[in-house]
Amino acid sequence: MSKLMEGKTAIVLGVWNQWSIGYAIAQAYVREGATLLLTYQNERAKPGVEDIGQQLGAAALFPCDVQQQSDIDALAASLKGQGRKIDTVVHSIASANRDDLGQPFLNTSREGFQFALDVSAYSLVAVSNVLAPLMTDGGSIITLTYLGSTRVVTNYNVMGVAKAALEASVRYLASELGARKIRVNAISAGPIKTISARGIKDFSKVLDFVAQHAPLRRNTDIAEVADAAVFLGSDLGRGVTGNTIFVDAGFQIMGL
Repeated sequence: MSKLMEGKTAIVLGVWNQWSIGYAIAQAYVREGATLLLTYQNERAKPGVEDIGQQLGAAALFPCDVQQQSDIDALAASLKGQGRKIDTVVHSIASANRDDLGQPFLNTSREGFQFALDVSAYSLVAVSNVLAPLMTDGGSIITLTYLGSTRVVTNYNVMGVAKAALEASVRYLASELGARKIRVNAISAGPIKTISARGIKDFSKVLDFVAQHAPLRRNTDIAEVADAAVFLGSDLGRGVTGNTIFVDAGFQIMGL
């Protein structure tokens, strides 16, 4: 490609390791000429993200635990203090208690439900609220979702409910932020072998089933998701907002 994001500053939240979707997106943004900013959740995560940031040539790293409003506010204050204008925000954050993923949805604990919705859905709202004022020339906010938001996927459980809330949040945010020329979209990626995906019981069976039944007869390549994020984060996606874009080898169209 030809530097589709040159002159833009992109902040990616949720880069944990080199196998994550967030990392693939960050890598693609650097390839396309963007100035990259990264966040890390806590001191335990900081060294790994620092290594990634050094590898990718990130301009700056910021602490941000999205369960702490003080961290989110501090992130915005730090960016403003450095005089940074933001063009693209990537929200690649989701989590649920392993116990709640490994048992019937009916048995989801109240605490587990609240945790999954807070981290996986509300955090997009909270982050958008403080970063939108820094998107003075408009821009793009992107989050990651999955088909389990609208269909029952075995062992996805409370995460599916959280992703449904996330997708609804995308639509409401797109409606409210459109007047500021800020677009908000979700990418629904097919199942990908990430460390987070290992928390889903029998995940390998999901991969096998999708490869057999998707129209392209294969699983999703993480680079395809990253390229979709380039489209949405660059001016190529300037007319797209409030949408969930599927990058899943076509699996979402299939019935029996």
